[in-house]
Amino acid sequence: MNSDELKDFLDSKVNEYNKLDFIDTDPISIPHMYSLKEDIEISGFLSATISWGNRKSIIKNANKMMSLVGDSPYDFVLGHKEHHLDKLEGFVHRTFNSTDFGYFIKALKHIYNNHEGLENIFKTYASEDSLQPAIHELKRIFFEIPHPSRTTKHLSDPFKNSACKRINMWLRWLVRNDNAGVDFGIWKDISPSKLSCPLDVHSGNVARKLGLLKRKQNDSKALAELDTSLRKLDIKDPVKYDFALFGLGVFESF
Repeated sequence: MNSDELKDFLDSKVNEYNKLDFIDTDPISIPHMYSLKEDIEISGFLSATISWGNRKSIIKNANKMMSLVGDSPYDFVLGHKEHHLDKLEGFVHRTFNSTDFGYFIKALKHIYNNHEGLENIFKTYASEDSLQPAIHELKRIFFEIPHPSRTTKHLSDPFKNSACKRINMWLRWLVRNDNAGVDFGIWKDISPSKLSCPLDVHSGNVARKLGLLKRKQNDSKALAELDTSLRKLDIKDPVKYDFALFGLGVFESF
């Protein structure tokens, strides 16, 4: 395919998958249970954090997380005392356990109380054309209070060559407004042009088959290469193609 044919093909796949029925089988279904901005941010952040492995298991355990915080994540984060974290005991998703969950609650409280919330970190530290520097700063701020060393592995850092798939997915949810009711677009001061595609095994393999990506490892360098390719297709909304790459990889075994 030439570049025009590739764009037409991928645009058709975006239209096919960027629809409301996408929500039910995706972790984005968790923040869709809420209407308050901060509830959407926090429920999305926690759900994205455990988004690896079997998708049914992810959604099941993300729902359990919401139940454990009383289905009011923002109220729980801001109002919790140390003893309230006892109710999280026993939670586990893969290697993310109740110790990690408890610290995430503490760190989020620190961010909302002392850094004006999650959105402000990204508004403050985004570069002219990327949110990757802001992800690095998020991790620095997230762990600037006393923390268990084991928990640091659950938040990726692009400056340590991670593609940061889960955080980039979460950022797509919050920044991109697709007018189809899937992504929220509630962070209105951040341009979707700065988003990076959530890069994983499925999207990476499809991107390579389509000639969008040559690098073999799914790391930060591959992400930068994929960003460049997708921005040539749509400079204003490059990450809409996540729907195409994901759909082709997961639903069509492209």
